[in-house]
Amino acid sequence: MENEKLIVAEIREHQEVVATLYEPALLNAITAAAKLVTATISGGKKILIFGNGGSASDAQHIAAEFTGRYVKERRGLLAIALTTDTSALTAISNDYGFSRVFARQVEALSQPGDLVIGISTSGSSENGLRGLEMAKNIHCHTLGFSGNGGGKMAGLSDVLLNVNCRTTARIQEMHILLGHILCSAVDRLYE
Repeated sequence: MENEKLIVAEIREHQEVVATLYEPALLNAITAAAKLVTATISGGKKILIFGNGGSASDAQHIAAEFTGRYVKERRGLLAIALTTDTSALTAISNDYGFSRVFARQVEALSQPGDLVIGISTSGSSENGLRGLEMAKNIHCHTLGFSGNGGGKMAGLSDVLLNVNCRTTARIQEMHILLGHILCSAVDRLYE
């Protein structure tokens, strides 16, 4: 019986956070993010995605939906998760410090007009902020996925998808939902 109460509480909390996605400001941001992602793909540019921990997994998941497919059968799209190359991650961290692990990769792999997506439940991970700063310096577009009010990421993102929640697990659940919404928008390009 105790487990059932826990399960119901988790599901209810999830549903409450999903309901916040209907807030007009966030709906507008989701629409803007979809336009940004589809314009990037349509323009033949690439998408670079990063985050730490669970957000690293989300970055890899979203990149895989673009390079493989989401639902619709279409050509593979140029998307790279900056969290997968262990040699680069460890070399950059060793030589420059972990705070530069994403900035250095953005510097090496991006070109003006590319889209750099940073994922951080706090919106304030130092390496993520530095990655977005580098993207701005290179004249890339930036998209942030955050929670907790957006953190410092808000000032570095052309579009910010801030989940109105402070619980990391619920924020991550919404981030993957938002990522899937963006993948669905890209699929529509190929109808």
